[in-house]
Amino acid sequence: MLARLSSRPAFRRCAFTGVLTLALFGAGLPALGAPATAGDRPRPELSRFYRQKVKWAACKDMDAPKDLQCGKVTVPLDYAKPGGGTLDLALARYRATGKSRGSVLLNFGGPGGAGVSELASDGKEFMDLTNGYDVVTFDPRGIGQSSPVSCGAGTDQGSAAVDEDVTASTDPKVVLKQLRKAAEICAKYSGPVLPHIGTVNASRDLDVMRQALGDKKLNYLGFSYGTRLGAVYAAQFPKKVGRLVLDGVDTLTEPLSEQGIAGAEGQQTALEDFLNWCVQDIACPFGTDARSAPDRVVQLVRSLDQDPVRTDYGDTFSGQDLVGSISQALYSQQLWPTLERAIASLVEDGDTRAIMAFSSGGSGLPRLGGGGGIVDAQDVPLDNLPAALTAVNCADDPDRPTAEQITKNLAGLRAEYEQASPVFGHYRLTEVLMCYGRPKGTAYIRDDVKNVHVSKMLLVGTRGDPATPYRWTVETAQRLGSSAVVLDNKGEGHTGYASSKCVHTKVNDFLLYGSLPPSGSSCGADASGD
Repeated sequence: MLARLSSRPAFRRCAFTGVLTLALFGAGLPALGAPATAGDRPRPELSRFYRQKVKWAACKDMDAPKDLQCGKVTVPLDYAKPGGGTLDLALARYRATGKSRGSVLLNFGGPGGAGVSELASDGKEFMDLTNGYDVVTFDPRGIGQSSPVSCGAGTDQGSAAVDEDVTASTDPKVVLKQLRKAAEICAKYSGPVLPHIGTVNASRDLDVMRQALGDKKLNYLGFSYGTRLGAVYAAQFPKKVGRLVLDGVDTLTEPLSEQGIAGAEGQQTALEDFLNWCVQDIACPFGTDARSAPDRVVQLVRSLDQDPVRTDYGDTFSGQDLVGSISQALYSQQLWPTLERAIASLVEDGDTRAIMAFSSGGSGLPRLGGGGGIVDAQDVPLDNLPAALTAVNCADDPDRPTAEQITKNLAGLRAEYEQASPVFGHYRLTEVLMCYGRPKGTAYIRDDVKNVHVSKMLLVGTRGDPATPYRWTVETAQRLGSSAVVLDNKGEGHTGYASSKCVHTKVNDFLLYGSLPPSGSSCGADASGD
């Protein structure tokens, strides 16, 4: 069986949403043009974008701390045609408390994570950095307030395109038809930004931001997917790299199909860890026997897929919606008690509100894509996060399975993914198949982001990370070359900055003072340094 193509916001590859989350899946876009050259001077036709300066003001139309400021930067819609349409990208910052040496830009992950709302809600994690920097974040193109993409969730047509159960028939033709339909609906509701979304263009945007902020070099802290963005920037603009930290390091080489298997395996392990903890409590909704608890999760998912629960919003909550919500919660042990209570409310009372909160990614209704101006926070489409996540991942991946390949291999793929995880396998497989029917993505990241010649950068890998396996940190460091310094975090959870005092200190020491730990040094599982 395949998972439903749910219109409800799915789990994401964000490192911070109160705590930490992530996702690895796709939906495709046109192939990007040649990436920006790795030079120090922008092309003459881009000079008008590089001459701008950010104008900061109080944040409006959102619940934000009084000391958070908002601004915007304008970038070309299409870097191949910079004289055409433009996009405004939303920015936010906390000003340096003392003398500022410039800015440090944050990307919280995703792809699809909106930086402005994240910094507004969880900025306390980064206040140490204001000792030397303006702490700045942004909503990348197609995300949050920056021309958000959508697949029409909340509309009759959008829901029909992505909510119908594609497993109603075992005929692969039914699956292919639904995937094509979903691609068409996403293109309709996303507007002109959709063909120009993706990490290669987001990296170009990052360089425009750097200049608009008045920084000669980019100081950057990226989590999870944000490490992919940082690595691409280092390859495109090596002479503009300042102090760069990548935490929860993404793969640069594995195709989405292999990422999906790794993600399913990692999440299954995280689920079993949660269940081992949960069964110690008599109130655990999966009982008190660790041996039978995993089977009870599978039974609950299947039961909800067969008979979804009606929500307060008038739609339904299926087993695959539950899988997406659980996926969110498993990336930090801090969320386990909340997850336990949320599932208990679902099982005992049919109350979906608490469990749905894990996968909430927006508040507004979908809008047809139009001009490139900033969107009010309350008007961000409900499904922007998963729509952007799928768009970026497929824009970054050149592989496109043919109809013949899907038809031939579907049964085998289902078995392979289910073996990786009886809970998350179907969900992950659907995510990978979402690239079908979309134009081919760029091969630049897989082929050309390697052997970057920059000053030292810090890569943090966490041994118990269920989303970005530690081996990806090692592999990416080898690929990036001698500039990459690895910090081995022997703890649990996705990324280390928020969960390990040791990692937090070492990252801050590098960003603030340029002090790098020796490559191969570690932080202990008890959050103490070695």
